[in-house]
Amino acid sequence: MEYTEVKPCRELQSFIHAFWELKGAENDGQWERIFPDGCPGLVMNLGERCKTDNGLVTMEFGKTYVVGAMTSFKDSFIDHNTHLLGVCLKPATFSNFYKYAPQSELKDNTIEFDRSYSFNTDRIIKERSNYLNQFFSQRIIDKKNQLHSALEDIQHSNGQLNIFELAKRNHMTLRQLERNFKMQIGITPKEYSKIIRFQKALSLINSASNRTLSEIAYECGFYDHAHLSNEIKEHTGLTPSEL
Repeated sequence: MEYTEVKPCRELQSFIHAFWELKGAENDGQWERIFPDGCPGLVMNLGERCKTDNGLVTMEFGKTYVVGAMTSFKDSFIDHNTHLLGVCLKPATFSNFYKYAPQSELKDNTIEFDRSYSFNTDRIIKERSNYLNQFFSQRIIDKKNQLHSALEDIQHSNGQLNIFELAKRNHMTLRQLERNFKMQIGITPKEYSKIIRFQKALSLINSASNRTLSEIAYECGFYDHAHLSNEIKEHTGLTPSEL
């Protein structure tokens, strides 16, 4: 399997993490697991039919799909005919490009996009990132992100900031904060914080450090290593030793 990422042009870097491409290799034929990161995305299938969402969704050639924020893992079947091109958006930026339903309706779902919103198959095959930069630059309908400060607070605290304190810092009631997160990101601030904390723990587990699970759990704000193990299982379907 070959996976590559390209950064978007400077104008789009506040909204988009990366454009990515995945091609199956000759000997591929297995399920690949994706872990939640709190980000929505768009995927176009440029290969043969591809099963995703643990086999519940089949992506067809030439069609574009929107992927909502995930709260748990997803498996996709990758073989030698797989060819996917995708866009990893930053949290709460979907509405900067599209007038769409609340993101909560997309939570944990992969949905075929309306043709009028979809990528042009011929151009994306020929031009890749140049086409995507142009496509999204022309689609910007709003440059604001009303959750930018709240998201930064969560990320800087690695998901450990109390939700009541988060609301207070951002001059919102708890109800307003929850409503805005569900509308713009698709998940609650508590769910998003859990994902950020999980991602921090995952990076420490995968690093070359000699820290124990208990030490990582303490650093990331878990009660103990059992609490950490349970959250890893919830988000990945795996135990820490299986990662």
